[in-house]
Amino acid sequence: MSDERILNDKMLLLQQKLRELGRTLIAYSGGVDSTFLLKVAVETLGRDNVLAVISTGPVLPRAELELARQLARQIGANLQEIKTTEMDDPNFRANPADRCFHCKSILFEHLKPIAEQHGLPAILTGLNADDLGDYRPGIQAARKHGVVEPMAAAGLTKAEIRELSKRYGLPTADKPASPCLASRIPYGEPVTEAKLQQIEQGELFLRGLGLRDCRVRHHGNLARLEIPADKIVNFAQPEVREVIVKRFKELGFTFVAMDLQGFRSGGLNEVLKGGGLKGTA
Repeated sequence: MSDERILNDKMLLLQQKLRELGRTLIAYSGGVDSTFLLKVAVETLGRDNVLAVISTGPVLPRAELELARQLARQIGANLQEIKTTEMDDPNFRANPADRCFHCKSILFEHLKPIAEQHGLPAILTGLNADDLGDYRPGIQAARKHGVVEPMAAAGLTKAEIRELSKRYGLPTADKPASPCLASRIPYGEPVTEAKLQQIEQGELFLRGLGLRDCRVRHHGNLARLEIPADKIVNFAQPEVREVIVKRFKELGFTFVAMDLQGFRSGGLNEVLKGGGLKGTA
């Protein structure tokens, strides 16, 4: 069977699963996966049968929130914004290795009454098939709360979702992964709004220098910058270093380091089981 046939079959299976659900609430972030799911759901079920809900808490960068709003308008979807209470939860703030379990549990607890209020029998996430083999405590939270994962069930991988997003004309087709800002803080180090703001402003600054993929890892008074390996030489030039150091000191860091391994998803998960667990942080 050709790759094209396989992809079409998966797409048909996703649409079938959505029709079986009938009316849905989608946990929406504006990322590649949830945006594609929202687009397909609206086209398959109709606008009035789909509600996208996004949390506007401090773990979501403001630029990502604005992009998510624009995408929902472009799709023609109903969007509701809520502010969840993960920062009030000591389990989340303590930043254990299963931080995402606590965060997602809080999210789903907020989504359930909204779904009931609107008569939506199912809550959906944009989990894809690749995620099932990854280290994602949030998956356990979804299953605990009976959340549906139709794209993973249809076997759609990240690459396939990107390809289908391109066919749908979605600008997220080649959008870099953008996990929550708390993922930049090492496990066991408390999550605070001040740290999240430092990370957000630092990454915004680096993107303003032309970096598409980057991470600011928060190690107390040290900022560890991950940028693509092929960009390190350019960003290590004295005049560029000077600008970077100046800005990060303005943000409250004492030391600024560039990670010589370069940008990589899941960098902070390397400490778990000797680096045996993967992630997308």
